[in-house]
Amino acid sequence: MENIPPPARELAMIDQELVRLDARRGQLLVRRAQLVSLLARSAPPWPSAPLAPPRPGPSPAPRSAAAEMTPPGAQNVLLALGGVLLTVAAIAFTLVSWGQLGVGGRAAVLTVVTLAALAVPAVLLRRGLASTAEAVAAFGLALMALDAYALHEVALPRTDGLRYTAGATAVLAVLWAGYGSALGRLRLPLPVAVVTAQLPLFLGSLAVDASALTTAWALLVTAALDTALALRLKPGSVRSVAVVAACVTSGAALLTGGSLSVAAGTPLAASGPGGLLLAAAALGLFTAWRVSRMASACAVMAGLAAVAATGGAVRTAVPDGWAVLGYLLCGIALLMVVRTRLPRAVVRGLAGAAGAVTAASVLWTLPALAMVPLGALSGVTAIWTGAPSGAWAAFGIDLPWTRQPTAPLVLLIAAGAAAGAYRLLPAPPDSGGGRQWRVPALCGAVALGWAAVLVAPPALDLGYPAAVAAPLVLTAALLAVVVRPRTPVGTAVTITALVCALAGSISVSLLSLATRTATVTALAALCALFTGAAIAGQTVRARGAAAGVQAASRPSPAVRALLACVAVGYATALVAAACPAAGLPAERTALALLAVPGAVALLGARLRRHPVAPPIELTSAGAAVLAVVLASDRAPVLALVLALCGVIAAGTAVRTERRRVAGYAATALFVLATWVRLASSGVSAPEAYTLPVTVPALAVGLLRRRRDPAASSWTAYGPGLAATLLPSLLAAWGDPDWPRPLSLGLAALAATLAGARLRLQAPLVLGGAALALDALHELAPYVAQMVGLLPRWLPPALAGLLLLAVGATYEQRLRDARRLRGTLGRMR
Repeated sequence: MENIPPPARELAMIDQELVRLDARRGQLLVRRAQLVSLLARSAPPWPSAPLAPPRPGPSPAPRSAAAEMTPPGAQNVLLALGGVLLTVAAIAFTLVSWGQLGVGGRAAVLTVVTLAALAVPAVLLRRGLASTAEAVAAFGLALMALDAYALHEVALPRTDGLRYTAGATAVLAVLWAGYGSALGRLRLPLPVAVVTAQLPLFLGSLAVDASALTTAWALLVTAALDTALALRLKPGSVRSVAVVAACVTSGAALLTGGSLSVAAGTPLAASGPGGLLLAAAALGLFTAWRVSRMASACAVMAGLAAVAATGGAVRTAVPDGWAVLGYLLCGIALLMVVRTRLPRAVVRGLAGAAGAVTAASVLWTLPALAMVPLGALSGVTAIWTGAPSGAWAAFGIDLPWTRQPTAPLVLLIAAGAAAGAYRLLPAPPDSGGGRQWRVPALCGAVALGWAAVLVAPPALDLGYPAAVAAPLVLTAALLAVVVRPRTPVGTAVTITALVCALAGSISVSLLSLATRTATVTALAALCALFTGAAIAGQTVRARGAAAGVQAASRPSPAVRALLACVAVGYATALVAAACPAAGLPAERTALALLAVPGAVALLGARLRRHPVAPPIELTSAGAAVLAVVLASDRAPVLALVLALCGVIAAGTAVRTERRRVAGYAATALFVLATWVRLASSGVSAPEAYTLPVTVPALAVGLLRRRRDPAASSWTAYGPGLAATLLPSLLAAWGDPDWPRPLSLGLAALAATLAGARLRLQAPLVLGGAALALDALHELAPYVAQMVGLLPRWLPPALAGLLLLAVGATYEQRLRDARRLRGTLGRMR
C-alpha cells in the first residue's frame, strides 16, 4: 500500500525539487563557462578522459597552438583600433578636405556624420554590443570636438580663441553629460564631460585677462562644483574622476592663494588671498564632514589654508622676524578643536595641520639652533684667549645669517603646544587613536624647551656669562627630570632629558674655554651635577625598590651607569684643566690625573659587584691613559706614573671579581715602569736586574708545581723566564758584540731542551722563540751579504720551488701542524 501525500503537499515537494535542480543547473553552467574560458586560453597539458562514449562523426581538427588572447580582448583591441582610425580620418578630413566642399556640403557632412556616430551606440546597446557602442561613442565625442573647431574656423573666425574655447568646452561638457545620462550603459561620456568641465571657468578667466586672484577663484569654484558632483554620485569611475579633478583644481587654487598671501605687503592686499584661502578651508571642512574616507586629508588641507589666511594677515601687520610667530599662534589655535564634539577624523586632520605648522616653525629656528654647536666648536681653536664682549661674539665665527630674536619664543610656544597636546590627547587607558602620540608629545615638549633656553643667550645677545650659566642651570633641571621621572612615560622622558643634558653639558664645556675661570667653574659644576645625579639616582632606585614604586618612575641601571661615567669624565677634564690653569707643568698634571682612577678604585671596592662599577672603572682608565700621554716626554716621570698605575691596578686586584684582569695589568705596569726607569738611568746590562728576579721566581714556580702538579707551566715558570729572556733579547738586538747573544742563545737553548724533556709548554715556547730570534739576529748580516752576491733570479726561483714543495705536501704539512698543536696542547 502506497502512502500518497495530499496534492498540495506533493505540489510543494515538486516545486522544491525543481528549485534545487535549477540551482544545480546554474552551478554547472558557471563551471562549464569557466572550463571553456580556460581551454580557450591554453591547451590542456594532457588529454582528459571522456565522460561518455564518443558519438560517431567527423573528428575535430587538432589545435595547433595555445591562444595568446581571449576573444573579448581581441575584440576590444579591434574596436579601439577602429575608433582611432576613424578619428584620424575625421581629423584629416576636417583639416585637409574641408575647404573643397561648399557651405551646404559642409553642413550636411557635419550633421550626418556626427548624428550617425551619436545614434549608432543606442542601437548597438539594444543588441548587446556594449564594446562596439563604446568605440563608436568615443568616435562621436571626438567628432563633436572637431565640429566645434570647424565651426570656429568657418563661421566665427574672428572670435577670440580663448573665449571661444571656454564657451565650447562648457557646451560640450553639458552635451556630453546629457548624452552619457541618456545612454547610461556607456562608461566614457560622463568622465569625459567631467574632465571637460574643468576648463570653462579657468579659460574664461584667462580670456578676460583676469588677475591671479580671480583665476584662483575660478579654480576654487570649479573645485566646489567637482566636490558637489562627487558627493552626489555613487561610487564609480565618474565619481573617481570628479574627486581627482577636485583635488587638482583646489590644490592649484591653494598654491596660488598662498603665494599671493606671502607676497602681499599690506593688510588690504592680504585680505583678498586670505578670503580665498578661508573659502578653500570652508570647502575642505565641508568635504571632511561629509566624506569619512578622506576626512583627515581634507581637514589637514583646510587647517593649513586657514593658518595661511590668518597668518598672512598677521604677517603684514607685525615687524620683520615676527611673521613666523604669527603663523605658529594661528596653527596652535587649531588645537582647540581636540576636545570638541567634531568627528574624530576631522579632529585628527586639524591637529595634524597644527603639528605641521609647528614643525615648520621649529625648522625656521634651525639657524639659531645651529649657532650653539658651531659656536662651541669654535672655542676649541681659541682656548683661554679672554671673554668675548657678548654671547653672539662668543661663537667666534662668521655666520651667514643674522640673529633670530624670536627663535626662543617660537621654541617655547612650540614646547607649550606639545605639552598641551599631551594634556589634550586621550589618556593611555583610553583606546582612542591619540594615545600613541602622548609619549612623543611630551618628549618633544622637553626637547623644545631645552632648545629654547639654549638658544636664548646668543639669539638675544645676553652676554657671555649668561651664555655659560644658562646651559648649566638647564642641565641641572634636566638631570632632576632624569633622576625623578614623575610621568607615566618616565622611560621615554628620561632618555630625552638625558640626551639633552649631555648635549647641553658638552656645549657649555666647550663654550667655557674662553677663560680659565669659566673653564674651571663650568667643569666643576658639571662634575658636581652629574655626580649628584648618579648618587641621587642610586638613592631613588633603592628607596623605590624598597617601597615598591613602579620601575618607570626610577632611573634604570643603564642610566645610572651613564651618569656615573659622565661624572668621571668631567672629573678628569676638571683635573686636566685646573692644573694648567694653576700653572702646573704637564708632568705634574699627569700625576694629578691619577687621583681620578685612584678614587674610582676605592669607590669600586665599596660597590664591588654593582652594575655601575665596571663602567666607571673603564672610564677612569681613560684618565690613566691621559696621564701616561702627558708624562711621555720625561722618562722618570713616566716610570713613576706607570708604577702608580700598577699600584692602583694591584689594589683593584685584591677584589676577587677583578683579580684576573687587574693582576695581569698590575704586573705589566710594574714591568714597564721598571724598564722605563732603567732606560732613563742609562742601564746597558739588564741581566744584572733581571737575574735576581728570575732565579727566585723559578724557585717559587718549582715549589708551586710540586704542591700542585696540575698547575700550568705558564703560571709557574712563565713570569720568571720572561723577566730575563725578553729584556735580554731586546738588548741583544742592539748589541754589536757577541758575548750577550751567545749567552742568550745558550740560555734559550737550555730552556727549550728542558721544556721538551719535561713536556712543559712555557719553557719550550719562550726558549724556542728567543733562540730563533737570537739566531736570526746573528745570521742576518751574513744572509744579507749572501743575498747580495746571489743572482737576481735565484730568490724568486727558490721561493717558487718552496711553494711547489709545500703545495705538493700540503696535506702532510697540515697533519704535521695539527700534530704539533696537539703536542703543545697536551703540555702543561
